[in-house]
Amino acid sequence: MSSAQREAVVHAHPRGEGFKECIICAFADGLRHRPQTAFGNVKTDVLLDQVPGFKPTNFVQVIRTSPWAA
Repeated sequence: MSSAQREAVVHAHPRGEGFKECIICAFADGLRHRPQTAFGNVKTDVLLDQVPGFKPTNFVQVIRTSPWAA
């Protein structure tokens, strides 16, 4: 995306006061009912910040506790 294209998008959809916190809350609201989709991506950070008690899936623990033959 070029700088001009980015500026056109920002002009069409301006970021108002409180945008940063609002977008974080919007992401969290979209993930709350499906936290398992946060596995292995940046959504985990959103849920850790916004959902009290959220415990992300740990990839290393998935491997170590899997029923795979060693």
